[in-house]
Amino acid sequence: MRIRLLAFVAVLVGVSAGAVSPDGLVLYWLGKTPAPAPAVATVDEGLDFQAAFVRGLIPIAGDPVGYKVGLTSRAVQERFGVDHPLRGVLLERMLLASGAVVPARFGAVPIAEADLMVRVGDAGVNQAKTPEEVLRHLDAVIPFIELPDLMLKKGEPLNGATITAINVGARLGVLGRPIPVEVTPEFARALAEMQVYVSVDDALVMKVPGKAILGHPLNAVIWLAGDLARRGEALKPGDLVSLGSLGKPLRPQAGQTLWVGYSFGRWGGEVKVRFE
Repeated sequence: MRIRLLAFVAVLVGVSAGAVSPDGLVLYWLGKTPAPAPAVATVDEGLDFQAAFVRGLIPIAGDPVGYKVGLTSRAVQERFGVDHPLRGVLLERMLLASGAVVPARFGAVPIAEADLMVRVGDAGVNQAKTPEEVLRHLDAVIPFIELPDLMLKKGEPLNGATITAINVGARLGVLGRPIPVEVTPEFARALAEMQVYVSVDDALVMKVPGKAILGHPLNAVIWLAGDLARRGEALKPGDLVSLGSLGKPLRPQAGQTLWVGYSFGRWGGEVKVRFE
């Protein structure tokens, strides 16, 4: 009850004038209300802010269960003024099962994206240098629709530093059935050639190659492991990793069903979510 009251107060009067604090951003997150931008000038400052913001979310959204990698295409990186991806933290209660029904306005600035998840099998993934090496240290590939929240008020700076600070928009996501990894050349080649199909209400709206994520989906894991190591952190067995957007973001509309299908060699999977 106290958290709800604080969120309501934040909506009515604002948390602060000007830039928002990590605790203040938690209140905007709860209120699903567009927030002022954090006062961060670099991605590393954004990561420090993100760590405090995530600590404030843990009592609400659960313990960390992995990471998301964002800005995995060159065009999107250029749009937001960086030359590399960004990372955020996924929390337990952010993740829902395929077929979930979610409010169309699940956040302040909600969007929906086709994505792909993998699950870490062992810590050797941190030393992997190629997609084939990464594959040896994973135990599942998981269909995934991410439901990010860009959070910030219209006109606020949206760049690498502020996107990092807002936890790269991590809010919700919908998981399909895990596909067990086969550590074979065939499985690795199939992932490299993956095709992803995105439908809204049974109408195909996009067909996207898996290589849209950094040239190969598993390159996102290599980048993430390196970026974590830069700050003395590492991937752990059981960690989930959202690899990045596949195609253009969509604006959720009440009554829509979003379906994403994955085809790679003799493997495949699907995931869907309905908006209300």
